[in-house]
Amino acid sequence: MIEPFIIRAIIAGVGIAIIAGAIGCFVVWRKMAYFGDSLAHSALLGVALGLVMGISTNLGTIIICSLFAVVLIWLQQKKILATDTLLGILAHSALSVGMVTLSLLEQSIDLHSYLFGDILAVSSAEIYFILFGGFFVLIFLYFNWSSFVLMTIDEKLAKAEGINIVFYQLLIMLLMTVVVAVSFKIVGLLLITSLLIIPAAAARQLANSPEKMAIISSLLAVLSVAIGVYSSLYLDTPSGPSIVVASTIIFITISVFSFIFKKNN
Repeated sequence: MIEPFIIRAIIAGVGIAIIAGAIGCFVVWRKMAYFGDSLAHSALLGVALGLVMGISTNLGTIIICSLFAVVLIWLQQKKILATDTLLGILAHSALSVGMVTLSLLEQSIDLHSYLFGDILAVSSAEIYFILFGGFFVLIFLYFNWSSFVLMTIDEKLAKAEGINIVFYQLLIMLLMTVVVAVSFKIVGLLLITSLLIIPAAAARQLANSPEKMAIISSLLAVLSVAIGVYSSLYLDTPSGPSIVVASTIIFITISVFSFIFKKNN
């Protein structure tokens, strides 16, 4: 009989993988990997906010990361500094404030689980949060897919079609915020970006359309989670890093075979 915690881990992993694979395509297409890292760093302040206020750390993460995205968009429009400079300032400031806040708390904090994740310790309540958050992200992607893709391909053409570029940029960032908030218990804040970009980067070598890339990316992310959880159970390794290692191996394998195939043709 399968243990309940393994069933919870499988459900959580598959749910996270599907949405991370889909939204990860836009992270790769729009070169937002650094933003993903910055968002994950700022999420630690969200964790601290949740613990200080006695609310869910997931909710605290959504609040802080959403604020992070809004402030970034506002500063970008003001053109005060380059985007990468703004990301560095905002992310490391939030990370530092979060670390200081956590160190001042009287309660004992398992910082390792927040930074590197522990999918095997996911609770039933967190499963519901993941499923709800995942449904929210997929619904928004489904109804705004064509606008997202057109904006990614050509912003000038998207503007000519009446698409509000700033609004959709912010919407992508907010969807990434939800993904980070529901995912950090799985792979950790330091590794969450890898689950967004590695499966998508691998899928890019196999797909010939945006839709196929999103589907393949999600499937590869699910496979990465399955292999990572299995190895974590039987090799007694950390679950978060195990998932990322599995994803990396899949990416390398696909890259090698893709190179050989293209060379022979």
